[in-house]
Amino acid sequence: MRRSFAFKLTLLTLGWLLLAIACEQVPARDFWPVVFGALTTPLALLLTALLTLYWLRRRWQVALLPIAVLALTWPHVQRGLALHPLAALRPALRQQALALPDGRRLTSNFLVAPDQAVSLLSANVRIFNVYAQLRDPGFVSSRGLIHWLADSPADVLCLQEYYNEPQGSQEDGRVFRTEEALGRASGRHSFVSTTLTNGIGAEFGMAIFSRFLIVRRGIIPFGKLTQNHAMWADLVRPAARTGTSRPDTIRVFNVHLQSMSMAESDIVTATESRAGLRQKAPNLLRRFRNGAVARGTQIDSVLAHVRRSPYPVLLAGDLNDLPYSYTYDQLADHLQNAWASTGLGLGATYNGRLPFMRIDQQFAAPRWQVLGCRVHREIIWSDHFPVEGLYQLR
Repeated sequence: MRRSFAFKLTLLTLGWLLLAIACEQVPARDFWPVVFGALTTPLALLLTALLTLYWLRRRWQVALLPIAVLALTWPHVQRGLALHPLAALRPALRQQALALPDGRRLTSNFLVAPDQAVSLLSANVRIFNVYAQLRDPGFVSSRGLIHWLADSPADVLCLQEYYNEPQGSQEDGRVFRTEEALGRASGRHSFVSTTLTNGIGAEFGMAIFSRFLIVRRGIIPFGKLTQNHAMWADLVRPAARTGTSRPDTIRVFNVHLQSMSMAESDIVTATESRAGLRQKAPNLLRRFRNGAVARGTQIDSVLAHVRRSPYPVLLAGDLNDLPYSYTYDQLADHLQNAWASTGLGLGATYNGRLPFMRIDQQFAAPRWQVLGCRVHREIIWSDHFPVEGLYQLR
């Protein structure tokens, strides 16, 4: 009886796993409850692994069935839990010390780029904490993040929730002249996509900074142009960086997809008590649905541009979605994820009270070899940790 129950549970779990993976391929605009099915994929994978161990100890022939399913679904395991212990040891790391505005020193380990490789750093910078509720005395966190980005050895920076004051503000002088600090002063070309300009002329939007010449550029609005949109730039690498006798061109996409606009405090309240659940659940559910529907449409729009690119593509940004989602699944069908390809562990990028969330991603076209990927968890000045990837054309 016990074995019969375990066998039935195994079959049910395998069916659940395959159904959950199928849910990832359905856009929320067609049937939005599939989002919940997709989010159960990690649980189904975990239970499948536990049942495999159970059958290996009791009847190894039965264990062959869940082993076969795990082998077929291994890319989905890697989405949430990258297992590349040897790849994580390479390439070498370069230690770089940064003097902070408050007198402290910060040490960061950056990936060492071979001459022919491209290093890309992406980050949601949360408008450099310029708002009153985010700032600290002397704008220490703002200065620290700006200085760290300016000193980064990365060839390309892709920034979301970007903020720039072309003429400086009335309060802080030159602190937020970020296009100057991250662009010309750091030896980079700049492309800023401005979605809003306030009363003092400050710009909100997204930005790409590149040590390679930007020869073409474009914006992908998702309807009305807001903070949630995408941008792209064609970058020309000189012959010295291509390993050939001639220069080449690559295309970089910077993406910021729709947020669910769900306050972290509301989520915590909803999980702490029944009263909190009754109070917060309806609004949270509505926002969850609207966000999932919007991101599905947005990523389809971005991928249409990716497929038309005549050059090798790198894509980075804040997806506001987990690896077990339609958004990620569509990207993974066409591109390779940097963390899933070379990382080790969960690679969480959200710096908040909701742990284990990897919502910031980097993807590369098949023509690229992913050499490494790391999350800069030492950089705590935003609610997102920066992600660094290293790529080389095959």
